[in-house]
Amino acid sequence: MIRTHNLKKIYMTEEVETTALNNVNLEIKEGEFVSVMGPSGCGKSTLLNILGLLDNPTDGEFYFLDKEVSRYSERQRTNLRKANIGFVFQSFNLIDELTVFENVELPLLYLGYSGADRKKRVEEILEHMQIMHRRNHFPQQLSGGQQQRVAVARAIVARPHLILADEPTGNLDSGHGEEVMNILTQLNESGTTILMVTHSPMYAEYSNRLVHLFDGHVVSENVHAGIRI
Repeated sequence: MIRTHNLKKIYMTEEVETTALNNVNLEIKEGEFVSVMGPSGCGKSTLLNILGLLDNPTDGEFYFLDKEVSRYSERQRTNLRKANIGFVFQSFNLIDELTVFENVELPLLYLGYSGADRKKRVEEILEHMQIMHRRNHFPQQLSGGQQQRVAVARAIVARPHLILADEPTGNLDSGHGEEVMNILTQLNESGTTILMVTHSPMYAEYSNRLVHLFDGHVVSENVHAGIRI
């Protein structure tokens, strides 16, 4: 699904040149659950932004669904991203002025689904995420765990090939964090590919492969069984 070859990202200002990623070679196969760990400033977020088609690399090759996309325009990246990738963020990134139902419905609006199809899909996913009883509530009326459930529902409502999760448990207590990890595990078991950035060794154990970044390099990869529920 994803393959990079000597991927580089350099940020330049008038005075400073910063190498965020340096010759990153990574492959993620369909159906994998991969965690990325490393200290702050090691390039995790930069890597996630590029793999999520939010940014282009400075150099190197990036293949997504067998297409070389490293030089795609912003419009090309947007079209490919919205049909294939769902995002889950640490800060939830829900829209306060929209209800739970409306937040989850947004990706389907962007993709041009009919009103009837949107209603059916959103209701199905809210039932699956056990948040249907909150469909008419606003994000600020929900607990942190409930907000992250809504964020996950929004990420998966369009049935993307890939979920990118950026510290999805970072703002949650341990109980709600474990709930979110169980949800991601269930999604992976149903066939969704997941790439997660995390600082937590405990939550990284839920994945099947652990990639360590340091100073913009992949320094190690470990394969393990993962926690199944």
